[in-house]
Amino acid sequence: METKYIIAAVVAVVAIIGIGAFALGGGHTEHAENELVACVAAHGEEPEFGFDPMHGWGYHDSGTEPLIQSTILKRDKDNNFVNDLATDYSISDDFTEYTVTIRDDVKFTDGSKLTANDVAFSYNKAKELGEGADLSSLKEAKADGNKVVFTLNKSDSTFINKLTDVGIVPEAGYNEDSYGQNPIGSGPYKLAQWDKGQQFILEKNPDYYGPEPYFEKITNLFLDPDAAFAAVKNGDVDIAEVQVAYANEKVDGYHMEYFDSIDVRGISLPTQMDEGKLSEDNLTIGNNVTGDPAIREALNIGIDREALLEGALNGYGNVSYNGVADQLAWSFDSTFEDGQVDQAKEVLKAAGWEDTNGDGIVEKDGKPAAFDVYYNAQASERQAIAVAVAEQAKEIGIEITPVGGSWDDIGPNIYSQGVVWGFGSADPMEIEHQYDSRVANVGYDNAEGLIDPTVDSLIDSAKSQELESSYATWSQAAQQATSQYPYLWIGTMDYTYFVSDSLDISNSTHLIYPHGGDIWGNIYDWKRVNTTDS
Repeated sequence: METKYIIAAVVAVVAIIGIGAFALGGGHTEHAENELVACVAAHGEEPEFGFDPMHGWGYHDSGTEPLIQSTILKRDKDNNFVNDLATDYSISDDFTEYTVTIRDDVKFTDGSKLTANDVAFSYNKAKELGEGADLSSLKEAKADGNKVVFTLNKSDSTFINKLTDVGIVPEAGYNEDSYGQNPIGSGPYKLAQWDKGQQFILEKNPDYYGPEPYFEKITNLFLDPDAAFAAVKNGDVDIAEVQVAYANEKVDGYHMEYFDSIDVRGISLPTQMDEGKLSEDNLTIGNNVTGDPAIREALNIGIDREALLEGALNGYGNVSYNGVADQLAWSFDSTFEDGQVDQAKEVLKAAGWEDTNGDGIVEKDGKPAAFDVYYNAQASERQAIAVAVAEQAKEIGIEITPVGGSWDDIGPNIYSQGVVWGFGSADPMEIEHQYDSRVANVGYDNAEGLIDPTVDSLIDSAKSQELESSYATWSQAAQQATSQYPYLWIGTMDYTYFVSDSLDISNSTHLIYPHGGDIWGNIYDWKRVNTTDS
C-alpha cells in the first residue's frame, strides 16, 4: 500500500544549509566516534504529522523500526516474530482473539510507566485514524491487568503481523495534533531536535529496556538524491541511500552496500471497461483499452523485463512476473517467456486489434490501443519504468503516455489509467489489498478493479487457517488473480547505500526489506570500526 508523505524537496541552497553544520567548504567532516550522520529514505521522508505512529510514523508495510517507540513484537533477520514489549501471546482457535502479556519494566521517556492500557489505547487510536497499519479486522483492544486482549470482527490469522506495526504512545496526555512534534516513546532513541525540511536528531534513550545501541546520537538529513551523493563525496555522512544511477560510482573512504528487497514495482491495468461507473469518490472506473484482456496479456508477454530493469534500474533488481517476491513464503513460480513481440501481436490480432491506418498503433472498432501510465514524479525509478515500458509497448502496437505528478495528481486517475505502484509487505494481507473484489476501487485498494469471487473465497479461507499453513492458500489466491493480468509486474528493486569504511552496519543481520526499506532494522548491531581512536 502506498503511504503519502510530504517529501522534503531540498534544492541546492537548502542542501548546503542541511549539511553546513557538518562541512563548510568541502572535505571530510569529523564527528564523534559514537555519533552517526545519515541520509536514508526509510526515515528520511519527512512525515507530515511528525514522529507519531498513530499517523503512520515508522510504518512501511510491516517490519520497520520506529526507533522512538516500542512495538509489541519485532521481526528477526529470518522474518520470524520475536518479543519486544510482549513476554508471550496466545491466539484463539478461530483466530478472532489475540491475548498479549506486556512486560512490566518499561518506561516512557517522560518517566511514566508503560502499561497494557497504553498498548490498548495506541491500537484503538491507530484504528480510529486509519493512517498506518491495516487494522480493519480489529474490533477493539482492551487492557486486562498486564494483558491486552485484541478482539477481531472476523477470523484473521494474519493479525499477528499487525503486532509489529504500531508504535506505542502514552494514553495520558496524548494529543494527535501535537504529539508528532514532541513524541514520548520507549524505544532505543528519543527525538532531540527536528529542523523541518533539513534534519532530525535522535539521542539514545538511557532507560531503554532492550539491547543498548552503540551510537549515542543519530542525525538524519533530508536531502534530495543529488545532494545526498554530494554529501557522500564531501565525506559529510556515514551512510546515504542513493539512487541506482550512482551505484557504480567510486568514492574514497566509502564502500557500497546492496540489499535485496521485497519491494516490487508494477503497473496496474484497469480490468473493467469504462461503462460510466463511478467510485464512491466519484472517480471514473474502467478503461476501454486495458479492459480488454488481450491488451493486458500482450503487454505481459511482449515486454522484456530483463532489458527494462537493466535500463531503468541499472540492473539492480530482480525480474518479477507475479508481484510476489521470492523471499516470501507465499511466492510461486509463474515464470514465462517474455519479450515475445510477435506473439503479443498475434494475441492482439486474434482479439480484433489491428493497425488499419499504418501509424504503428493497433485499433479496434475505431479506437486506438492508447492509454496513460501515471507515476510519482519524485520517484526516479518509477519514471524510468514508465518511460521504458512505453518505448517497448510501441513495438507491440500499443501507445502508452507516461504522466508524472504528485499523488494528488495521480489520485483521480487510479481506476481508469495505468499507475506505477510500489508494493512489498511481510504480511500476506497485501494480496487482499491488491485483488479482493470487496475492496475494489476503494482508496488505493484493488485499483485495477479486479472482480473474481474465486480470489475472494481463497482469501477468506487463508485468513481462517493457521498462519504458516495459510501461505499456500494465499499463493493460490495470487495465482488466480495474476492469471488475468491485472498488473504488468516488472520486478523487485535493490536498495543501494554508500557506507563509510569506518562504519559496520552488520549486513548479515539485516531484516527482510519491506516496501520503503528499513536500514535501521538492526541498528543495535551497528558500530564504528577502523577509527583513529580505536
